[in-house]
Amino acid sequence: MGVVFHIDANSAYLSWTAASLLEKGYPVDIREIPSVVSGNPLDRHGIILAKSIPAKAYGIGTGQSLFEARQRCPNLAVFPPEYDLYMGCSDAMYRILLEYSPLVERYSIDECFLDYSASRSRFGDPVEAAYQIGRRIREELGFTVNLGVSCNKILAKMGSELKKPDRVHTLWPSEMEEKMWPLPVGELFMVGRATAAKLQRININTIGDLARSDPNHMKALLKSQGILVWQLANGLDDSPVTLNRDIVQKGVGNSTTIRYDVTSREEARMILLALTERVGMRLRRLGRLASLVSVSVKTDGFLRYSHQLKLPQAIDTTTEIYEYVCLLFDECWKGEPIRHLGVHVSEFQQDAVRQASFFDKKDPEKLRALDKAVDRIRERYGTRAIIRGAFANGIVDGVQGGTNDSDFIMMGGYKQ
Repeated sequence: MGVVFHIDANSAYLSWTAASLLEKGYPVDIREIPSVVSGNPLDRHGIILAKSIPAKAYGIGTGQSLFEARQRCPNLAVFPPEYDLYMGCSDAMYRILLEYSPLVERYSIDECFLDYSASRSRFGDPVEAAYQIGRRIREELGFTVNLGVSCNKILAKMGSELKKPDRVHTLWPSEMEEKMWPLPVGELFMVGRATAAKLQRININTIGDLARSDPNHMKALLKSQGILVWQLANGLDDSPVTLNRDIVQKGVGNSTTIRYDVTSREEARMILLALTERVGMRLRRLGRLASLVSVSVKTDGFLRYSHQLKLPQAIDTTTEIYEYVCLLFDECWKGEPIRHLGVHVSEFQQDAVRQASFFDKKDPEKLRALDKAVDRIRERYGTRAIIRGAFANGIVDGVQGGTNDSDFIMMGGYKQ
């Protein structure tokens, strides 16, 4: 039987902020006071991203607005997110895990799976190794993690979700009935609020209720997801721990919530160009060509709509992608004030398969050579080391979106 660990940083953003502040001489460990990491409400990003245990006691939760949280706790300490710090902490945790197994899958910035099956002969009992990993992360990096230990990914993940923080939990198949099945069905991985509500309407209230249900009934109720969640409730999962470089990415997207309502077509197009810049860079970094482009728009009334277009020729240059983005935007925008824009490309092909077309308006090879030169400059000197002249002296940032932007937009953040 194989052995899999799931490692989950406890209240990651807040813990990493706390560790950094303590290292810089901050007088208080913000994990011990009512505190949150939140975006800037002035930029429409005032959402709680992480909270301390004392803040949780006030009923403050992730996803709440900062306004609501401050109503519950007027003395709440608020800190902005710091994406560069978080990536550094995540990388440091990842490096420690690689010492115990070459098979480590970064599931998210604060979660990893580790295949310990072949490591037992070197590091010994998996539970003892899990405690050692947790101790090292706490002592060397200054934050705590929960570790779930089991025979597959779903049970390891569910194990790590048991009592927190700074714990090691086993969840072997023989322990499911005692440890996992009594939990509310909404706590099962892949069961969201809507699914949980459907299950509760037919008196399936716990994970055990779901595990003991008829899978055909679940399929009739929830279609293909019904079989999936029934399997997960029974601890059935044969997905391997996969190195991230081996995971096939199916699409590349980029979006941003704008600080003010945009009413000008020209300004909206500039923002779309800034978003396309990063989409193009990511696409080329993957070594892929895209044959489907889509644009999404959210209005000031929170009406969201999108258009997409299947391309006659797979592309990867920023200029070509942007031409289709503008075409799609012009088709779907009806003149309403805009608060959010997004660009997405998918249906990938290998880089090597692009062929010249008689109908190409521009020389694609020249465009690709130019983009590659720009990419190299940005990789070496920073994303904004070179920008298009259209953005010079303007109010629109030349490269927008993306989790490594200085404004931490994807995390709802802002600069102090």
